[in-house]
Amino acid sequence: MGRKAWIVILCGALILSIGMGIRLNHGLFIEPMRSDLGWQVGVFALALAIQNLMWGVAQPFAGALADKYGSMPVLMGGVFVYVLGLLGMAFPAGPMMFHLSAGVLIGLGVAAMGLPVVLGAVARIVPEEKRSVALGIASMGGSFGQFLFAPVSQGLINQYGWVFALCALAAISFLGVFLALQVRSKPTSHDDQPGDVHQSLGEALNEAFATNSYILLNLGFFVCGFHIAFIVTHLPMFLSTCNISPDVGATALATIGLANMVGTYVAGYLGGKYSKKYLLSMIYFSRVIAILIYILMPVTVFTTIAFSIAMGVLWLSTVPLTSGLVGVMFGTRYMSTLFAITLFSHQVGAFFGAWLGGYLYDLTGSFDGAWLASVGLGLFSAVVHLPIKEMGVRRLQEA
Repeated sequence: MGRKAWIVILCGALILSIGMGIRLNHGLFIEPMRSDLGWQVGVFALALAIQNLMWGVAQPFAGALADKYGSMPVLMGGVFVYVLGLLGMAFPAGPMMFHLSAGVLIGLGVAAMGLPVVLGAVARIVPEEKRSVALGIASMGGSFGQFLFAPVSQGLINQYGWVFALCALAAISFLGVFLALQVRSKPTSHDDQPGDVHQSLGEALNEAFATNSYILLNLGFFVCGFHIAFIVTHLPMFLSTCNISPDVGATALATIGLANMVGTYVAGYLGGKYSKKYLLSMIYFSRVIAILIYILMPVTVFTTIAFSIAMGVLWLSTVPLTSGLVGVMFGTRYMSTLFAITLFSHQVGAFFGAWLGGYLYDLTGSFDGAWLASVGLGLFSAVVHLPIKEMGVRRLQEA
């Protein structure tokens, strides 16, 4: 890979660090904001659920714009909206205002500076034989951000309060504008990929939804979203119900991010050598084992960190494999759009993971039901990946 490719990969990874890293630590703000504002946990859970849903709804449009106009303008627009959402979250006039800022604005912002836009740019600028590794390196950005911003967020909250912490994170996020200027991967022309000649976006969508393997991939990725949103939103609160310090929650989220930097890279590397669908099935089944061991043992600082390491290795390791399968099936011409649709399924799962955890806690005073739902869905995803056909559609095979 040349210098230009590395600039796109690294700047794209840093944008993901900001967008995904900060939002993945929003669960740290629930307890201090709840204490100051007097709101129920369900208010925060619904806001973060809306955030995940809006992220999913907006991503196909962001991906389509990136496919047509290039990644840079989409990323820059996303940064501005994201910063506005963080500032609105810092000064909520009420639950509705909080849902608008933490939910709608941040959801729209992270969609425009998220995985499909960044990974689409990376996929277009690197050769196919190096694509899986490049996608893995770029995807590590979200994990690095989670590792970095968990202790930063908790430290700012402890020292200066949650309002100052959110304003500081908004200022840091604005740096994404300068990073976006370096992600100048051009949109792919019709002649860049074999088999893409004369194919319109509508034809690409019809082809994708007529492919059973693509539907199964979407169903499996729904579960990934459920797991991630439930854990990042409710793990700090879950630990507080076990009489464990909120600082441990920040450490757990940071540990997940650190471990996932390794897991995502390894997944990208292995995805270039072995079957992506079987690797995905193994990841989801391993998540089930990790969750069962954690909830069946006494919850302590040690078991929490051990669980965080295990889940971290399995966290976003699904992304280079899932996005890689989209590229294998359909090529890179409309990869941002098609992967964004897959990520929409992920975010629908994330909506239910964030919302259901808060709803069940307010209803029963326990997170047990949501943990059990995570186990059942993990088993479902481990099975649903197995029938996927890991090959290009007929158009690519004939080309």
